[in-house]
Amino acid sequence: MRAWVRIAVFTAAALVGVTTVAAQEPQFPQKAAIEITVLFPAGSSADVTARLLADGMSKQLGARVLVVNRPGAGGAIGYKYVAAQKPDGYSLVWNSNSISTTFHSGMMPFDYHAFDAVARVLVESPVIAVRGDSKWKSLGELVAEAKSRPKQVTVGNSGIGSHTHISAVALFKAAAAEVVDVPFGAAQVVPSLLGAQVDAVVQLPAALSGYVKTGQVRLLAALTSGRDPALSDVPTAREQGFDVSLEAWRGIAAPKDTPKPAIAALEAAIRKTAESPDFVQASERLGVRPAFMPAAEFGNLIAKEDADLARIMQLIGLKK
Repeated sequence: MRAWVRIAVFTAAALVGVTTVAAQEPQFPQKAAIEITVLFPAGSSADVTARLLADGMSKQLGARVLVVNRPGAGGAIGYKYVAAQKPDGYSLVWNSNSISTTFHSGMMPFDYHAFDAVARVLVESPVIAVRGDSKWKSLGELVAEAKSRPKQVTVGNSGIGSHTHISAVALFKAAAAEVVDVPFGAAQVVPSLLGAQVDAVVQLPAALSGYVKTGQVRLLAALTSGRDPALSDVPTAREQGFDVSLEAWRGIAAPKDTPKPAIAALEAAIRKTAESPDFVQASERLGVRPAFMPAAEFGNLIAKEDADLARIMQLIGLKK
């Protein structure tokens, strides 16, 4: 066989091999299980809502969607893990406003630019809560106590630099009251309130809903611009004279440069899940609101809020 013939044969064989491999490469998301990293422990608001989403996405995609808890450092541990994964759509993070607060508090060396936005899923109203048997029946009563006894009232949050920490600091700064902020791991916050280790907590509703229903916890105020339909009987801080509004959101993000077809497939599955009756009803029971937002719009929201949170954190002394 002449040399040029051999080369042609080998080239054709190689092309056939490449074509065969390409044909065998499974389409997204059939190659492996999709993993959603949750930045907080099992039982936290983030964990409960992420598992709801994962169940729905699994049905929509016809693929396994797993939730893995990687808590610590206000979310930095989970964000670092996902940012280092291959950008193929199989490794996702259940992100939130914490992508900005963790960076601006100095706990993480990179910001939201390390990820591609996929979709916003829901919004939550940070609330301030006390035990059901507490003497404080309103936010005004709690603030009055804090003013009469500076640095004596203790308020728990989900960790230094977390959204709940920033919300608590902003609230009591607006009220001109000095309290002691007590950071916990997210799963420890509510047990610490129930066990009387702290006087009050700032948390997200999903972690408190069961205890509110049994009367073990009382919500004093929602830290939002208007009343949350899911918490219609809870007055806002603004209604009670304290100008604080720090709504929280949760969504899905992927490592930077994830292929657009994978982003589109994930976005579509999230939309169908977030708009499904099962997800809507479960969200209502948890005190959260489905609020789907597509990738491009969600990315713009993250960028805008990053600048806003940087400013707020600078004002209250939490920006590094």
